Amino acid sequence: MPKEAFLRLLGVEDGSFKAFQRRGGSLTYLVGVVMESNRVLDVKAARIEVDGLDATDRLLEMCEGTDVDAVLLGGITFAGFNVIDPWRVHEALGAPIIVVSRVRPSDDDMLEALKKHFEDWRQRWEPIERLGTAHECTTFLGEPPIFYEVVGCDREWAEETLKGASLISRIPEPVRVAGIVARGLS
Repeated sequence: MPKEAFLRLLGVEDGSFKAFQRRGGSLTYLVGVVMESNRVLDVKAARIEVDGLDATDRLLEMCEGTDVDAVLLGGITFAGFNVIDPWRVHEALGAPIIVVSRVRPSDDDMLEALKKHFEDWRQRWEPIERLGTAHECTTFLGEPPIFYEVVGCDREWAEETLKGASLISRIPEPVRVAGIVARGLS
């Protein structure tokens, strides 16, 4: 990523919710924030079902007409175990998807939890399993590393993008701002 060029990045995070509230269809917000360097260009929000299966569809609806250079997902699960399929998002937007985690993802723990709580665990597990091994990088000097997985770009480009977007903490700014907005709405 050239230093003189600013990328338009969409950061995605979810709001607060009560886990495993399957009775009554509990909802929370999924928020997308488009940023270029430190400037917020657009904010989009949708309601998603806690532990539902609608996060990918809501994200795609939010992104209609949006032109971004990459999407930074604050994880692959939102509102509990509402999984976003990064391959569907990549195909629809034509932009690379970078799945960002604050802690190293544990596929074994995720699979165990899905099997324990969901009859449709295979459907939820498929996009998680396809991501493969998480990579590690330090995005902000003096802070712990973050972990990331990529769809539609190489590891080096993703790492440079994450470093360039981490302006005031180890969390890339579009994801951090989307999380603040989502928690504020919920």
